Amino acid sequence: MAKQKTVFMCTECGYESGRWLGQCPACKAWNTLEEMVLSAPEKGARGLPAGESAVYLKDVSQEDDARWTTGFSELDRVLGSGIVEGSVVLAGGEPGIGKSTLFLQVADALARLGKKVLYVSGEESHRQIRIRANRLGTHGDILLLAETEISNCIARMRETAPDFVVVDSIQTMYSSRLAPAAGSVSQIKECASLLTREAKSSGAAVFIIGHVTKEGAIAGPRILEHMVDTVLYFEGERQGTFRILRAVKNRFGSTNEIGVFDMRDDGMREVENPSGLLLGERTSEVSGSCVFPALEGTRPVLLEIQALVSPTSFQMPRRMASGLDYNRMALIIAVLEKRIGLKLYNQDVYLNVAGGIRLNQPAADLAMAASIVSSFRDKAVSDAVAMGEVGLTGEVRSVGQIEKRLFEAAKMGFKKAVIPKSNMKSIKAPEGIEVFGVRNVFDALEILI
Repeated sequence: MAKQKTVFMCTECGYESGRWLGQCPACKAWNTLEEMVLSAPEKGARGLPAGESAVYLKDVSQEDDARWTTGFSELDRVLGSGIVEGSVVLAGGEPGIGKSTLFLQVADALARLGKKVLYVSGEESHRQIRIRANRLGTHGDILLLAETEISNCIARMRETAPDFVVVDSIQTMYSSRLAPAAGSVSQIKECASLLTREAKSSGAAVFIIGHVTKEGAIAGPRILEHMVDTVLYFEGERQGTFRILRAVKNRFGSTNEIGVFDMRDDGMREVENPSGLLLGERTSEVSGSCVFPALEGTRPVLLEIQALVSPTSFQMPRRMASGLDYNRMALIIAVLEKRIGLKLYNQDVYLNVAGGIRLNQPAADLAMAASIVSSFRDKAVSDAVAMGEVGLTGEVRSVGQIEKRLFEAAKMGFKKAVIPKSNMKSIKAPEGIEVFGVRNVFDALEILI
């Protein structure tokens, strides 16, 4: 019988100790060390731990790994043109944002493409999953397993040999070898490790759904994100319909791509034209609005930046930014006061990106400035888009991939675009849109307002 070893592990940070401690030496949390029992590794022929033998790099096959489509082009875009065999994908998001809904639809799409899919649920019974499947209209040949013990899940994976596995969720899984309850740091670490090892050995692609903390990070030890190949985050307001799927880690593709979904009663629907959807309710005759062509990975998206400037009733004016960097907004306000002469010291300023999108690009500075001045002067911005980084001296600096942004603006019917003067040298403007190059904020506002 294998010899067992007892250690104490911190449930907050994963620190291990040979004895119990009241305070964790690593994260300084109190009463977080829990006892867990570990089995000694099996020994090989010479008393060393058993495992695979080492190989030379030059002997490794150079064939490209085949990628399989998920049936959702938006998800494929974020993953990097599809799923890699044997990869492990971790998806996190707030409760009710649509994680289980999307991956049940993905499982159905994969089953319809002829793949064998195993859906492991630790939160719902078979009947509950069927009720949700009926609402979503998913009736593919999906293998269902309502189980929370990880060794049983691994045994069913080996028995059924699926191509894809969905685990919902990792916080409900537990290993009977460990003493702590499901959801603890040691349990999450052990279960994720076993799933990753099985995925690499069997070649099955594994989707792991994870809960998030109140700070927005995936619940569990940070090492969980290091163990998997891809980490996806769902963004968006629970009360809204738009969902943004973003990759924060991807070993097989870019982390700059996003997928846009629309949450409906019958499940997630892909949004092929996010610009048209986000600008569908925009009113061009109202002041305090300017359109910015953002670039998410290789996809240009037109976003409406809204501003509301009104006299303050307090000694200190309020500043609020939703979907934008607050410090960047404060910088733009300071530049407008110093370089343009705008008196905003007694004005409340509110900024918002319509649609609940989060925007963190310096190229949005000029659109932010235009929307603030438009609201302050109560004059609508002309039918134009604006892009450019604003420096502290009021200059407008160049932005990257300007042509993609201009083509998207022209496709959506905009007739005018204000860009940095330095970008005018190397662009080929699309037909139907007039491009103005500006050196500073003052020149840009003369054209826009």
